[in-house]
Amino acid sequence: MLMKAQEIMTRNVVKVKGSATIAEAVALMKENNIRCLIVDRRREDDAYGIITETDVVNQVAAYGKDPQQVRVYEVMTKPCIVVNPDLGVEYVARLFSQANIHHAPVIQHEVLGLISTSDILRKSDFVNNPKEKLLEEEIEKAIAHAREECHNKGNTSQECAVAWDVVEELQAEAAHQKAEKRYDLGQGG
Repeated sequence: MLMKAQEIMTRNVVKVKGSATIAEAVALMKENNIRCLIVDRRREDDAYGIITETDVVNQVAAYGKDPQQVRVYEVMTKPCIVVNPDLGVEYVARLFSQANIHHAPVIQHEVLGLISTSDILRKSDFVNNPKEKLLEEEIEKAIAHAREECHNKGNTSQECAVAWDVVEELQAEAAHQKAEKRYDLGQGG
């Protein structure tokens, strides 16, 4: 079974108001030894934002702006990309890669945590349990189950047909996985 975002996320999320100064935001980052802050919503139906140390360096420090004068809302990304707690770690990694981000809040109605590339690298099991290997094992189990169902219930039974449908879905996912890998490798970069 693939690990999910909620299993590797950091639960301690530090929030900041959009109206706070960059100096206050930097102090919060230093104090909590973190690389980003979630920008709190102004009201219930508002979006969350995010401000990272890279944003501060690229937009404030690089231009010699006064961190006491610049506000978080001038530098933050809002709305920010959010991750569902049940999203598989592989898909979080792909989302990060495609969006060129390193952090995202994990949200389901409210902020549950924060997930980063560091969490993926340090806490996930992708090294020991790559999805490719897990899928192969799942396909083998599904084939054995399908053969058993067909043997017990008959080759024309509904149970037999459903069991082979499961095998086909898993094989399609594995084929898609391999196609994605070939596509990514073909990009050269």
